[in-house]
Amino acid sequence: MKKSIIIIAVLLLGVTANAQKKWTLKECVEYALENNISIKQSELDLKATDIEALTALGNFLPSFSGSAGVSESIGLGFNPATNQPETVKFLSASGGVNVGYTVFNGLRNVRQAQRAKISKLANQYRLSRMKDDISLLVANSYLTVLLNKANLEVLKSQNEVTKQQIRQTEQLVEVGTLPQGDLLEIKATDAGEQQSIVNAENQIKLSLISLAQTLLIKDYETFDIEDEGYGIVDSISDKSIEEIIQNAKENRSEIRIAEQNVALAEKDVQIAKGGLLPTVNAFLSYDTRFTNRDPRDFIDQLYINDGIRYGFSLNVPIFNGWNTKANVKRNKINLERSKYQLEQAELDLESNVYQAYIDARGTLKAYEAAESALESQELAYEYAKARYDEGLTNAFDFSQAKLRYDNSKINLNRTKYDYIFRLKVLELFFGIPATELKF
Repeated sequence: MKKSIIIIAVLLLGVTANAQKKWTLKECVEYALENNISIKQSELDLKATDIEALTALGNFLPSFSGSAGVSESIGLGFNPATNQPETVKFLSASGGVNVGYTVFNGLRNVRQAQRAKISKLANQYRLSRMKDDISLLVANSYLTVLLNKANLEVLKSQNEVTKQQIRQTEQLVEVGTLPQGDLLEIKATDAGEQQSIVNAENQIKLSLISLAQTLLIKDYETFDIEDEGYGIVDSISDKSIEEIIQNAKENRSEIRIAEQNVALAEKDVQIAKGGLLPTVNAFLSYDTRFTNRDPRDFIDQLYINDGIRYGFSLNVPIFNGWNTKANVKRNKINLERSKYQLEQAELDLESNVYQAYIDARGTLKAYEAAESALESQELAYEYAKARYDEGLTNAFDFSQAKLRYDNSKINLNRTKYDYIFRLKVLELFFGIPATELKF
């Protein structure tokens, strides 16, 4: 009985611990990389290239086939043992094996094997890019939750100040220092703040659900994130834009994908040109037969009636309606198109890096400006509060000063997390892996 109670207690503690789990950003990213459907589909595409490589390898191997047959003849027919016509019922059997090998086919087998390797590499880069995109999506969703939580803390903190002002104003109204209207004004402010708190709590819940859906986690009720220890970690501010662009060109998957597409197009041209060259095939076959009309036993007949054929065949393409030439030209056009796409990918990457660089610098300036604005609004709020406490200003003017102070705090939160996200985008361009980004 005691043992059962202990087991139940341990299970309950485990459930409670799981319900109270708070996910870190690294845990969210790693979980997404393991479970995201798009990533799983890209991994299947990568596995498909292994099949392509296996097929290409098989083209170098000889073909092997066997055949066997049994028949019964009634009436006039040829005896397979004597090759003479007979009117009789007899049973016959035959069998054989055939081996074929492609000696030369315009190097198309070699090109197909090379193409399979390039195709696998291209899919590896596509998978890498998919992981970067998913990681950035998770990071953005995570930062949105952090922003909403930070905003809620601002609203709750300032609402406590409002409640304190209500208590103070009630005392001043009772002694006749302040009019009843001031109390009503502050209570109206409190009601508005309570509504804002409810809206902020809803925003947190919605952003958590959005993040959970991105991670494919269905337990929305208990899902939560770790909201402590996240700040601005800048590991790239000392890098020049030229250095970032250079690193991006050397490391970003979109460039590697475009390069592999060019290599694939080049192989396709070579494979198509192989169709203009002769094909040489070698063959070897062995066959034998048996019939019950032959007085010799089964083994003797197989030995006596066997035969071997071997040789080479040459196939020279002369004219096929210009299909092969058209295929070569078509693949040459695709090659030129892929080269332009590589050039465009480099231009797009350079443009995206510049945009990310400008965005990061711009959001940093916005964050610094928000810090200065908060300092000013805090001084203005403290001044308004002191004047209100002394009865030198009314409740409306004080509430407006407090509202401006609250908004400046919320604006600081927004610019802070916006800057963090833009900074991480830039770091990804620089080549820092998504799982190693620091916050």
